[in-house]
Amino acid sequence: MVVQNSADAGDMRAGVQLEPFLHQVGGHMSVMKYDEHTVCKPLISREQRFYESLPLAMKQFTPQYKGTITVHLWKDSTGHLSLVANPVKESREPFKVSTESAAMAIWQTLQQTTGSSGSACALAQWPHAQLARSPKESPAKALLRSETHLNAPASSLVEDTNGNQVERKSFNPWGLHCHQAHLTRLCSEYPENKRHRFLLLENVVSQYTHPCVLDLKMGTRQHGDDASEEKKARHMRKCAQSTSARLGVRICGMQVYQTDKKYFLCKDKYYGRKLSVEGFRQALYQFLHNGSHLRRELLEPILQQLRALLSVIRSQSSYRFYSSSLLIIYDGQEPPERAPGSPHPQEAPQAAHGSSPSGLTKVDVRMIDFAHTTYKGSWNEHTTYDGPDPGYIFGLENLIRILQDIQEGE
Repeated sequence: MVVQNSADAGDMRAGVQLEPFLHQVGGHMSVMKYDEHTVCKPLISREQRFYESLPLAMKQFTPQYKGTITVHLWKDSTGHLSLVANPVKESREPFKVSTESAAMAIWQTLQQTTGSSGSACALAQWPHAQLARSPKESPAKALLRSETHLNAPASSLVEDTNGNQVERKSFNPWGLHCHQAHLTRLCSEYPENKRHRFLLLENVVSQYTHPCVLDLKMGTRQHGDDASEEKKARHMRKCAQSTSARLGVRICGMQVYQTDKKYFLCKDKYYGRKLSVEGFRQALYQFLHNGSHLRRELLEPILQQLRALLSVIRSQSSYRFYSSSLLIIYDGQEPPERAPGSPHPQEAPQAAHGSSPSGLTKVDVRMIDFAHTTYKGSWNEHTTYDGPDPGYIFGLENLIRILQDIQEGE
């Protein structure tokens, strides 16, 4: 939806109203949908510098970096808050977001059920629970601390702005959860006309009909070099009490499409923290199971990409990817079965829907979240490390081993 910039009376440039990104399955920072192929997130200088100096070998394993935009809070005539982006590139036309899109319809319904126009911050409260919090704890932190129950079907029947019912959709509420917390922080800590910088990144799930997404927190250490002693102790405790210590990897969130029931089965970071080594293996199996059978054809392309990534990470001396995540993505909509006698996808002129040019089922493996990544030459680094990241390599090796066990039927 294109809106007029109401923050500056003399500046009436069109802006793009950002949508909550409904396929965000983990993390605490809100990711927003800018257009069909682009998402955006609050800019952190260290992460921006990482993308701008990205080694060529890593580009296939990270979202494409598309630059930055300026974002501000915008209140409509009914008092509802949203975020509006002003593209910095004049040649770029604003993407017109349909007010009938599922994300906007869901978000507007949540605001109508939770907010009152008399209070801006009241519009940014998580609708499913009244959160108990200490006087020193911000509303945003209380939202992120709360444990939302994502194991049940996440479906909603909503109405668009014209009062028409939108098709019943399944969606993962974690992205809305982060969006609520982010709006709460912005409206309570900053003036309404404050400008914020956001990174523009490739929407890596845009080409999938029903994107199944696994968010893995990689490595045996999660705190950055600049972490306070309190934060360092907190992250070390989380690692010690989860599979991060034993395996170098833990589940931060996931959604997997269940074809029999037509909804996403969703798990959050709290679920991931509680898993044992065996529980982690079972969760990987569940991520590859569509409710009726195990998607075995996914294992080989996932393993191929993980082995290729492992080779790349081993070649990146001085890099430490603290607190970064690894996404594994595939389509919950299975490609149509090949008719007898028809050419194999790799022999056909064009790969079938859901297949890569190699003939294997299409999957994506992408590294994300580099706010705490450090490397030789990075600005203001506290420590310079030698060799590749041992914790990340340890996690990748264990992830590959467990997926190989599943592939072999163990």
